[in-house]
Order: sequence, then structure tokens, then C-alpha cells
Amino acid sequence: MKQKIVIKVSMSCDKSRSKALSMAARAAGVTSMGITGDTRDQLEVVGDGVDPVCLVNCLRKKLGVAHIVQVEEVKDKKPEEKKKEDPKPAEPVLYLPPHCYSGPGYYHHPYPSQMVVCDEPSNCAVM
Repeated sequence: MKQKIVIKVSMSCDKSRSKALSMAARAAGVTSMGITGDTRDQLEVVGDGVDPVCLVNCLRKKLGVAHIVQVEEVKDKKPEEKKKEDPKPAEPVLYLPPHCYSGPGYYHHPYPSQMVVCDEPSNCAVM
């Protein structure tokens, strides 16, 4: 059940508003939140399965005074059924690596240099 919770919180400055928003964002099930009201002292939280009492208790511990103003169920808006267009498959995009330019006078060989591997043990320490 998706619900909208409005909580009146004593938020006197932007720092306390930011703290209230971050605490609401950490609550389980919250999908959106915002500051509302004429004096920007109400926190509006929308979510699925949000516990308003637990949220208010956490806000009281960190910010001081907090009261539940309203809890209501939010009904999902059903989008109008429009003529569904056939989705076109995504066209593959070919990405080519960029050409490296090392400056004048240097020729970049397109083939890697050859490497010689010797399987026999030798006494040579530098290879």
C-alpha cells in the first residue's frame, strides 16, 4: 500500500532541512520526499510500507519537535491507454577505436612486435 505522510518538523535552517531529507531517504520503502508548507516546515514522504511512527521518532531524536499531520493512501494513476506503437529494435552501433597520432616523424606499425618465447631453462637472468 503506497501512502503519503506529512510530518511537521521544526526546521529553522537549510542544514536541518537537509538533515530531515537525508533521514527520510534512509527510511525503508521511501520512494520520494520533499519540503512543503508556507514556512517550509513540513516534510512530505511518499512510499510503500513506510512506518510513520518510526520515522517521526527518528526525526525527533535528531531534530527536536516532530508531529504527524496527515497519513493518506495514494492511488496509482492509471495512464490512459494510447495506441501502442511497435517498438523498433535498437540498431547496433559500431564503435571504432580512435586513431592514435604520435606526432610527426613517427610511423605507427599496425602489427604488434614479435615476441620470442624460449621454453628451455637458461642461465641468462636478463630477458
